[in-house]
Amino acid sequence: MSRFLKSVCTVLTLMAAPAATLVLPQPVLAQAVDPASAQVQGFYDALLASMKAGGTAKSRYEKLKPAVEKAFDLPAMTATAVGPGWAALPDADKKALTDAFSRMTIANYAKNFDSFGGEKFIVEPASITRGSDHFVKSSLKTSKETIAFNYRMHQAGSEWKVTDVYLAGNISQMAQKRSDFAATLASGGAQGLAKRINALADQMLN
Repeated sequence: MSRFLKSVCTVLTLMAAPAATLVLPQPVLAQAVDPASAQVQGFYDALLASMKAGGTAKSRYEKLKPAVEKAFDLPAMTATAVGPGWAALPDADKKALTDAFSRMTIANYAKNFDSFGGEKFIVEPASITRGSDHFVKSSLKTSKETIAFNYRMHQAGSEWKVTDVYLAGNISQMAQKRSDFAATLASGGAQGLAKRINALADQMLN
């Protein structure tokens, strides 16, 4: 987990002016078992199991792939990260970008959550409702610190799925990705961006 904590500190240091922040309203308590919170808890259970199993980044990738695909709306997240130009892209480019973004997302968890050292994930039992979206508050507790993670979720079919993750509680990772991807998308188009994202995933898995 030391690699992950260092990466969190690096992100927070670089984000002198965050691309987007989240201010949450007070919780609306409506259900005894909140399906959005339960989805996040299920993902954390799989993540902890992968951390405890250890192994290589590639083996953890295979273990985490079904859990990430279940909990995250990866096509919707890809569209958000690409930005307004997404709607005009050909279907083939959308698929290439979604496949690459999915690989990178799973690889990121496989790399950064590479071992278990007593960490605990705490999920608030009731999500917060804002319009049609729900927000789930959670935290990662280590022996040295507590890091907040909030999840923006929407209903996709019968399930609630993650559409954004807020690092330190309020820094939108999708806004960060959109800012990071903009130059490559402008210079290399969708295929150039897909190539770059796949290269990032490859680095994480090697």
